[in-house]
Amino acid sequence: MVTTTPLDARRARHIAEQVPDPELPMLTLADLGVLRGVEVTDDGTVVASLTPTYSGCPAMAEMRADVAARLGAAGYDRVEIRTVLHPPWTSDWITPAGRRKLSEHGIAPPGAAPRGPVTLTLSPIRRTVPCPRCGSADTEETSRFAATSCKALWRCRACREPFEYVKEI
Repeated sequence: MVTTTPLDARRARHIAEQVPDPELPMLTLADLGVLRGVEVTDDGTVVASLTPTYSGCPAMAEMRADVAARLGAAGYDRVEIRTVLHPPWTSDWITPAGRRKLSEHGIAPPGAAPRGPVTLTLSPIRRTVPCPRCGSADTEETSRFAATSCKALWRCRACREPFEYVKEI
């Protein structure tokens, strides 16, 4: 039998928290809020739980592999990565540090996610997305989708710079 301590679990969590997101590498999985938990079982297996940002997120395979590789490199022989779907991820789980890092890298962080029933509208939703470079609210959406489905492309009319915006989910 393997003896585990709370220190083992804290060390394993610290290692998993440092793994960068494959699509937003300025963020760690902890910053993004997708790392849900890390525990060490009685037999010494490290179990890391991840929640995808949305169903079918193609980055999940990379996230699982990266977390497993980092934990393995740190000396954990038995690693299990679990996908947790409930509750579903929300952009509200992005940490304040993660939101700051997005802005520092020219990506507008999401606002608050919708609560309760979402009203169906057939026209575009008007929102104000401040420019992460100059702070101006005089911005416009140029494309609903960017390099990934969870981002949109915007342009600032004041400084004329394009930027990505992480959508509220």
